[in-house]
Amino acid sequence: MNGAYSAPPEIGRWQQRALIVGVVFTLLFVVGAFLNRAQFFHSYLVAYLFWTGMALGSLAILLLQHLTGGGWGLVIRRVLEAATRTLPLMAVLFIPIILGAHQIYPWTHHEEMSKTPALEQKARLYLNLPFFSGRAAVYFAIWLLLVYLLSRWSREQDVTADRRFAKNMRIVSAPGLLLFVLTVTFASVDWAMSLNPEWFSTIYGLLFVIAWALSAMAFAIAVISFLTNREPMSRIVRPNHFQDLGKLMLAFVMLWAYFAFSQFLIVWSGNLPEEIQWYLPRLRGGWGAIAVSVVFFHFAFPFLLLLSASLKRDARKLAVLAVLILVMRLIDMFWMIAPEFGHGGFHVSWMDFVAPIAMGGLWFAMFSWQLKKRPLIPINDPQYDSVLAEAQTPVHAEH
Repeated sequence: MNGAYSAPPEIGRWQQRALIVGVVFTLLFVVGAFLNRAQFFHSYLVAYLFWTGMALGSLAILLLQHLTGGGWGLVIRRVLEAATRTLPLMAVLFIPIILGAHQIYPWTHHEEMSKTPALEQKARLYLNLPFFSGRAAVYFAIWLLLVYLLSRWSREQDVTADRRFAKNMRIVSAPGLLLFVLTVTFASVDWAMSLNPEWFSTIYGLLFVIAWALSAMAFAIAVISFLTNREPMSRIVRPNHFQDLGKLMLAFVMLWAYFAFSQFLIVWSGNLPEEIQWYLPRLRGGWGAIAVSVVFFHFAFPFLLLLSASLKRDARKLAVLAVLILVMRLIDMFWMIAPEFGHGGFHVSWMDFVAPIAMGGLWFAMFSWQLKKRPLIPINDPQYDSVLAEAQTPVHAEH
């Protein structure tokens, strides 16, 4: 590792603290499995979809950055790469979902599915556990292959300064992005939409693609904001980088709102019983209050703030907003998933709080470990010289 661009010692402390939190809360969460097995798996699924989305969203932005270039991507690339290398952990953590599928997915109850001919056919042809598990293996194989190639070529570029590795990453990113959208679409159908096998939406997959990309962008902004006050990132990152990152986060917020509202508008205007039944419980009582909070704090509030150029150039303010978006992403995921488990109205368990913290601690510990392994800046990237020259420009000249 190039010592001038090594991660600050705080990253090691992050790793230790995150691991401690992850282990302690995991033990507490395991206790919940003995108290209420069904609730354990329900809470587990929400936490899993949120943290897996962080890793996969980072892969999407990484592929996009290799295709488009730009200094904004160079300064967060190591954060994105470290986040994608948590995918092996998430592949292992998918095993409990397979083991607990009977507690999670109604299509595993053959006697219920057989009551409706259409559902019985779905279960026979698509929604069955062996095929479900096989599809998940294919998804992870594709994602892990993309992560392996991008990570390997990035490391080789650091060592050799050979520009053909940058070309390789750009070439693989175009088909990789297409494969990413397709696999995430199918994964969202398998892992989330199939919780209600009678309901379907053609926008559902794209909603997950954008939501996970938004989570990753918010996470990258929060991390790079912390690092920008410390060496070596203090010599590289400038307000204009945060302005570009803020613009991208605004774009993702708007895209998420567009897809979410489009799905709602199409379903609500059609007013078909088999479609509207997904929204009805989510708009009543406590679930309705969560829906309103998502509209305001996931879209309206961030949208208005991100219109400000001065806020986007302020690392601290942008990081606070990014953390708010991450919290709302978890709440939105809970709102999308939890009502399907039929508790007879609004219901929140203590395990719904413990599960994201437990899995997040383990995820963040692995992320920190991966972030320490390489220089925080890809020093032999073709764009490095231009980004460094821009960083050395006097601050008053940026305005």
